[in-house]
Amino acid sequence: MGSITSGSTIFALVTEAFGGRGGIAQYNRDFLGALAGARPADVTAPSIIVLPRHAPERRVPPAGIEELPPRSGRFAYSLAALGVARARRVDCIFCGHLYMAPLAALIARLRRAKLIVQMHGIEAWSRPTKLRRAAVEAADLVLCVSRHTRARVLSWAAIEPERVVVVPNTVGEAFTPGDASAPRAGWGLAGQRVLLTVARMDARERYKGQDRVIRALPQLVAAGQDVIYVLLGEGDDVARLKSVALATGVADRVRFMGAADQKTVVETCRMADLFVMPSTGEGFGIAFLEAMASGLPALGLAVGGAPDALGDGELGIAIAEPEVASSIAAALARPKVSSRDLANAVRVRFGREAFTASALAANNRLQEPA
Repeated sequence: MGSITSGSTIFALVTEAFGGRGGIAQYNRDFLGALAGARPADVTAPSIIVLPRHAPERRVPPAGIEELPPRSGRFAYSLAALGVARARRVDCIFCGHLYMAPLAALIARLRRAKLIVQMHGIEAWSRPTKLRRAAVEAADLVLCVSRHTRARVLSWAAIEPERVVVVPNTVGEAFTPGDASAPRAGWGLAGQRVLLTVARMDARERYKGQDRVIRALPQLVAAGQDVIYVLLGEGDDVARLKSVALATGVADRVRFMGAADQKTVVETCRMADLFVMPSTGEGFGIAFLEAMASGLPALGLAVGGAPDALGDGELGIAIAEPEVASSIAAALARPKVSSRDLANAVRVRFGREAFTASALAANNRLQEPA
């Protein structure tokens, strides 16, 4: 296969991309967008064809990318994917999730195309089914968002280590430092210390750790911290978390603000004093990047992919799980960091330029002789 910059076509099988929400959809947009942006200016046909399972929002992809209508059912999706592969030129299959790897491997074999399989996090941390494992082992390239996920893949896949490459997440340009006085006044938080978590509150994702923060609040208050905990996000676990706050005696200090658009997330990050997400299951943790790029110090557990996002302690704070309350107190007691310096450090390591270079370097591995 030639490089994407020489007119080849990638067929992307993804759960969500340009019409999707969440970290996986964002990663797909970032990675595919980086490849499409590297195509020659005189190439007018789409370099990348995207077939999503879901597309809850309407979003126009950038030049060089065509996103097809979503196919939600597994059987309908498989038929649509096989139909596209039969009717269109396909040089490389990009599989955006481990669960779709068997279908992607089948199409790659039928079309004699290269195969890239993307790994995000906990879906790849335990040994998968035989069919999925075989599909990964057949891949020409496996992309992982963190060192931890790469290590887990290598623990169960019979694949050469050089074919498993880390390409971490990046952070959007909208996340920058700025004035926080208006949101603080509007939310009645003047003079209080604000902790923030931005994450889904889903019963299947309790590893995010919002309840760990809630249970730490009484210790912080007893130590004299006038602290408020703000949660942005939605999900079916909100009622349980509210009951935890009530049972812990801190319901008046916990604010469930619901789902928020990007503008609100940025403003809230600028307003808060500390981003806290003591998660045990982050494949990477893009929320850490978004907070720090907005100038907000971040704290997470030294577990899974979070140390990568926290820069191994150089950007954010990585702690052990039993230390949540004492670590929050210590972080709040630290001298205030320069929001601009923190944001710039995050951009150097995880900005668009660094991400694009990593994505193109990974793609170029497909051109190297076996």
